[in-house]
Amino acid sequence: MIDKELLEILACPLCKTEVKLEGEKIVCTRCGRRYPIKDDIPIMLVEEAETPDKK
Repeated sequence: MIDKELLEILACPLCKTEVKLEGEKIVCTRCGRRYPIKDDIPIMLVEEAETPDKK
């Protein structure tokens, strides 16, 4: 599980907006990209993210 303090400092690397945790993904509150979490590590790479239309 992602630490709450870490989640508070993370931002979407594309639009620099805050993110929130939804299940096993970190979701940008602006563009909707969904970043995976692997072994409790958020993978905050744009090329690894799912786009909003590809949920």
